[in-house]
Amino acid sequence: MAGSTFGTLFRVTTAGESHGPGNVVIVDGCPAGLPLSVDDLVPDLLRRRPGQSRIVSPRNEADEPEILSGVFEGRATGTPIAILIRNQDQRSRDYGDIAQKYRPGHADYTFDAKYGFRDFRGGGRSSARETTARVAAGAIARKLLTLACGVRVLGMVDRVGDVVADLGDPADRTLEEVEANPVRCPDPAAAERMEHRIKEVRKSQDSIGGSATLVATGVPAGWGEPVFDKLRADLGKAMFSLPAVMGVEFGQGFGVATARGSEHSDTFSSDGPRGIHTLTNRHGGMLGGISSGMPIVLRCAVKPTSSIPQDRPTVDRAGNPTTLATRGRHDPCLLPRFVPMAEAMVLLVLADAWLRQRAVGGVDAIRLEEASEEAEK
Repeated sequence: MAGSTFGTLFRVTTAGESHGPGNVVIVDGCPAGLPLSVDDLVPDLLRRRPGQSRIVSPRNEADEPEILSGVFEGRATGTPIAILIRNQDQRSRDYGDIAQKYRPGHADYTFDAKYGFRDFRGGGRSSARETTARVAAGAIARKLLTLACGVRVLGMVDRVGDVVADLGDPADRTLEEVEANPVRCPDPAAAERMEHRIKEVRKSQDSIGGSATLVATGVPAGWGEPVFDKLRADLGKAMFSLPAVMGVEFGQGFGVATARGSEHSDTFSSDGPRGIHTLTNRHGGMLGGISSGMPIVLRCAVKPTSSIPQDRPTVDRAGNPTTLATRGRHDPCLLPRFVPMAEAMVLLVLADAWLRQRAVGGVDAIRLEEASEEAEK
């Protein structure tokens, strides 16, 4: 199956299905010597796991990672790191009714159209269960970026249905604020209304969508490539690779459609200890596909969960009309668990961008030139 590998120098390959024995990720390109253990992976996996609150799927998975290779005596060896996360609470019997039916909003039909065969248990490879592997890989990228250059990536829910949060400057938000409630919204008043709305839709056997904001701080100017491998393009692909993402915007986003150039362009300044920077960040931290040194800000629109227990019309594999109510344990709103998934993908892109920048030279090359000039004097 093509399309299961992501990245250029920091490469991640995942394998596994929702109701198979487990999910596996192989991370290739992690520099040797990085201190790494299971304890580094667990915090993000616990944030992603089901069963963590009353507003997410009650599926009970411990999501305990096992490092199978690439780490020796607490450090990465530079060889591929393999991680296994076992599935322990599958209920495949819940999906017997959809073996020959196509669930509205799911990939059942498109998988059949592509392969002529599909794993119907929980959606198989198209299930969000696969993202456990990505989150484990993202945890490695997080530690690498933290130690190498102090980059921080934080996601937060900014909208559930018609309830909109006031985030202020997202770059000023903290993990403690985000994790203070089960919705993962740093605006306490909005979070309370969001939680109430999610419980309402669950009670009515429905689901609800929303959006999340992701912020990366500490990214220096110069990461990313012009033209096809723009940092924004890599981040866009990363976000759209996640299940249920229907839209992605950066900085001012779709607000540019009604803006004028005099209103949108950010003014440069060199005042203060920050060096060259822009006074505003409508560009979202990237210009010409390359990081500007300002916080990278992006936002994802996430659709309502397609799996709901209401009877809905559909067709079977032969095209015959039928009805279907999706059984099983599902999130009434994907946003709370989407946050760590999205953070992981941003981290993977940035770890890859950092390695690619080191390969090009960039700042290191400039410093080498300056050192040479100093030596000649």
